[in-house]
This record gives sequence, structure tokens and C-alpha cells, in this order.
Amino acid sequence: QVQLQESGPGLVKPSQTLSLTCTVSGGSITTNYWYWSWIRQPPGKGLEWMGIIAYDGSTYYSPSLKSRTSISRDTSKNHFTLQLNSVTPEDTAVYYCAWGGVADPMQGWGQGTQVTVSS
Repeated sequence: QVQLQESGPGLVKPSQTLSLTCTVSGGSITTNYWYWSWIRQPPGKGLEWMGIIAYDGSTYYSPSLKSRTSISRDTSKNHFTLQLNSVTPEDTAVYYCAWGGVADPMQGWGQGTQVTVSS
């Protein structure tokens, strides 16, 4: 059973870079046709898909966040990471990682981690 666990700082200062890691167990991030996503939910708002990294390392980002977002992976540690640059208080949210196949790229989710952007 694939399980995901987000980790990273809970507080980030404005203008800094937010970095989160999603550690995967029970499956490999290089398994063919599996996909690994980052999603966030600001307080009082809906879910926002941020980007995805595929089994082959290719990445795709939300157009609204593309200029500030980078997703990468470390296959030796079986984890993938999110970097969001130049954060503002509007980036305060619960951040989730998710995984899935072609039919449902977000079939399983981590528990989420709260990130607050504040000075």
C-alpha cells in the first residue's frame, strides 16, 4: 500500500522559499505510469493543484504558479519535493502530496502539512 508523508517547516517568512518533501513508502516513484502531485488548500478556499512529476521525471505546473514553482525528486530516497519561491501570506495553506496512475493521478493522499507565511 502506497503511503505518503509530507514534511517541512511550518512557518516561512515572506519573500523566502517554501520547501516541502513528500516521502513515499510502499511503492517507487519511478514505477511506470505513476504520477506524484502537490496540491494545496488555503484557509476557507478550495483545493488548488500546483504541479506534478511523472515516473520519468517530467514535470507539469499550474499556469498560475509556474513562474514560482519547482518539483524535483530524489530516486535514491524515494521522495519528491516542492519549492515555491517568493512566498506571500496568500501562500498560507495546507499542502498535500498525492499519487496515482493514469486513470486517477490523485488516488491517494498524504495527511497534509500546514504552512504559514508570516513575518
